[in-house]
Amino acid sequence: MRKIIELKEAWNFVKTAGTPEEAVNAQGMEVTLPHTWNAVDGQDGGNDYYRGTCWYTRKIEKPVLEENDHVYLEFLGAAMTADVFWNGEKLAHHEGGYSTFRVDVTGHLQEVNDLAVALDNDDNDHVYPQKADFTFYGGLYRMVNLIVVPKAHFDLDYAGGNGIAVTPEVHCDENRVPTGKATVTVEAWVKGSDGPVAITITGEDSRQQTAEVIDGKATAVFTLENVHLWDGVKDPYLYTAKAELESGDAVETRFGCRSFYADPQKGFVLNGKVYPLRGVSRHQDRAGAGNALTLDMHRKDMEIIKEIGANTLRLAHYQHAQEFYDLCDEYGMVVWAEIPFITLFLKNGRGNTLSQMRELVVQNYNHPSIVCWGLSNEITAASPVNETLLENHRALNDLCHELDKTRFTTMANVFMQETDSPLLEIPDVNSYNLYFGWYLGELEQNDEFFDEYHKKYPDRCIGFSEYGADANPQYHSTAPTHGDYSETYQTIYHEHILKMIEERPYLWATHVWNMFDFAADGRDEGGKHGVNQKGLVSMDRKLKKDAFYLYKAYWNKEDAFVHICGRRYIDRTEENTEVKVYSNQDEVSLYVDGILFDTKKGSRIFCFTVPISADHEITAKSGNCSDTIHIRKAEQANPDYVMGEIKDVINWFDDEEYKPDFYSIKDTMAELQASPKAGVILGQLMQQGAGARGDVAESVKDNPNLVRMMGRMTLESMLGHMKDSITEEQVKGLNRMLQQIKRGE
Repeated sequence: MRKIIELKEAWNFVKTAGTPEEAVNAQGMEVTLPHTWNAVDGQDGGNDYYRGTCWYTRKIEKPVLEENDHVYLEFLGAAMTADVFWNGEKLAHHEGGYSTFRVDVTGHLQEVNDLAVALDNDDNDHVYPQKADFTFYGGLYRMVNLIVVPKAHFDLDYAGGNGIAVTPEVHCDENRVPTGKATVTVEAWVKGSDGPVAITITGEDSRQQTAEVIDGKATAVFTLENVHLWDGVKDPYLYTAKAELESGDAVETRFGCRSFYADPQKGFVLNGKVYPLRGVSRHQDRAGAGNALTLDMHRKDMEIIKEIGANTLRLAHYQHAQEFYDLCDEYGMVVWAEIPFITLFLKNGRGNTLSQMRELVVQNYNHPSIVCWGLSNEITAASPVNETLLENHRALNDLCHELDKTRFTTMANVFMQETDSPLLEIPDVNSYNLYFGWYLGELEQNDEFFDEYHKKYPDRCIGFSEYGADANPQYHSTAPTHGDYSETYQTIYHEHILKMIEERPYLWATHVWNMFDFAADGRDEGGKHGVNQKGLVSMDRKLKKDAFYLYKAYWNKEDAFVHICGRRYIDRTEENTEVKVYSNQDEVSLYVDGILFDTKKGSRIFCFTVPISADHEITAKSGNCSDTIHIRKAEQANPDYVMGEIKDVINWFDDEEYKPDFYSIKDTMAELQASPKAGVILGQLMQQGAGARGDVAESVKDNPNLVRMMGRMTLESMLGHMKDSITEEQVKGLNRMLQQIKRGE
């Protein structure tokens, strides 16, 4: 009989120790799991969080064993590189902080045992991730278990898997529409026995077979004549498969039966029906906890995602917790799963990409929510496309198809990646991360990019894997522009993008970046330290930004609501203020100080212009739904609503005399770069802007495709994206410097 003993408590955390003996004997800090040592310093900015080796030690009493029992240590997440010592002897080395691995300690047991685990999240040249826009937390941030199994047991030694794989095949007609029948193949890998294995499927169609073990594997094939499909958020039906040995060992897993594919014209198709994938991305960390999450925290995240009405998740940029994949299965979320092959290509990291991908696929094979494996993310941001990088991606793509013939592969390409690159020919489908209207360019360029791509490659599937704009909920504006970090601009940005997406149904999947604010300790921008603020919800999950309710208005058809934007924009200087309401209802009435002001019919976005003169109570109503905010007329603008002393970009030239024979910020970046004198000034400016956004921005600033793309922009336009790192006076001073350089010099 299998026993699982949770090793949650009584851990000794030691920040510095040279040997396992020193760690075991050191007076450290008692901690319980899950735990990370970067929960505070990984979120406070400065890019100075502790990255190095720390130790976790624990006494473990020998469990009660039957004759020939085997004992394994199971680590569900140990970041980033782990060395496991048992009674001073090194038994395991594991590279990759997001996946499960196990250590067989059977032949090393004493009555009382010293376990010492050295974990290292420091820089190196071969374990991913090494450069990315998120904090690389260290620690035993998921649970550690002791597993006792009889001699005859299901395999616990291969890539962190649980020894059982279920492959459902839904039968479809010539139009790829399910016929109501499915074939389910259950494979179970066995050690220490030739069988037999009792394999059971339970659900609406419950049945059992007995299978012999051949070359270490038992296989049973079931036919379901009236299969109940796993049908996304509408009906995420789950079956259970269980395998049992005569020794008493047993494993079970849930699975779902569904058919799916991506079509260049229709987008994503689930169970024979067009099923537009519209959702969000998620990082796993949280304010104050880092990545050491509890099951309740995972559930809270899923409830918020359900509220917004999303039907798909991109789980970035690494393997997430099994508890969360389980929730995705239960809630019907269609999932993109990926490894942390990101930003910077490591010439010594090929083996690590393959081992992390093998673990991702093997450990998550049975989750019906997962439909694709992501090969990499923005891998050409700081690295050129060369044959070594291409070969690494081909090897990953081949490995995915070798391990899993039922799912497709994909890739998230950085926005400056050329669309004719041979890299895009490797995965089955592609997606792009685009930030026009935030980091550079204008919002309309997102539309233009997809229109041009779809016209040029009508037979390719294309998706929108990242898009977003940072918003500090403290900041508000009556004239929002990119770079102001206002909650107001974030809504304008997403209003445009949502309309763009809706008009392009061929996009196989779209994922907002990001569902929640997350830690990126290298960032220092937008009034916050160490946080990427593109989330629709704050990092502590307590505040839903206005843009959250815009998506809810588009996607949530079930829960009627109205939401008034700008509730944190209380002090308003304008005589007539805009009151914007988001709702999934088709009619909204607005009340000012209890009196009906106006009623509008429409869809999703309802705008009212309201005169203000004092303190006012504003209420929006639709049916039984209502929402209320309070605003007041102010004589002077509230400085807390604006980042620094930044004024509107269009006013930067009001008092300046313009000399057309000399350079200015109205010239393009390429024109300025071509001038030896102006180019020096431009280089210094770009260094300043990249520094605020962390080491990823610093590493990509010289990307040749990005340089060409930025070359078409005027410096004035680029400065509009840098309001967090440059003042109005600095802009005027920059322009004066350029106006002293004659064209051609």
